Amino acid sequence: MKRCFDIVASCFGLLVLLPVLLALVVAVVVDSGFPVFFAQKRVGKGGRLFRIYKFRSMSVSKAAAEGSFDAGNTRRVTRIGRMLRKTKLDELPQLWNVLIGDMSLVGPRPEVQKWVEAYPERWRFVHSIRPGITDNASLEFRNEEEILAASTDPEETYRDMVLPRKLDLYEDYVRNHSLLGDIRIIFRTIF
Repeated sequence: MKRCFDIVASCFGLLVLLPVLLALVVAVVVDSGFPVFFAQKRVGKGGRLFRIYKFRSMSVSKAAAEGSFDAGNTRRVTRIGRMLRKTKLDELPQLWNVLIGDMSLVGPRPEVQKWVEAYPERWRFVHSIRPGITDNASLEFRNEEEILAASTDPEETYRDMVLPRKLDLYEDYVRNHSLLGDIRIIFRTIF
């Protein structure tokens, strides 16, 4: 039932949001050129690697596409990227990831390999389901970039404070998720 909901909702979202998606494509190109999309390797269900898609909000970095993660580093963020990140519109291309089955609308956010390796046992449990575009951790850490940018050691803050709390929320979701709960999270995300 969850997969059927994901397919219908992602198709509907892509169709309804097509004018917004096209406007964002133009905005990214005008602001910082090509490529429009950022694709990065993330770990999904069963530990399988896949490419997550976002509107590009930073200057191009080959290392980032392969999974490097510069916690709290906002120096490469473009002008349009600031707006995309603040509004979370950079995440809209992940509707495609949902449609093709790499992701779900709601579920634990997929992480890069480096941070999966920091807590492998906990991630093994989390990876029993598809990752999602949004979840309770996404809502709680909506201002994660600001938290990390304010830290004297962003990597340590992410590894030792942010990620363990996210994993608590991810594990709770895996144990207790339901379609009604997913719908509630979607509405909380929109609002």
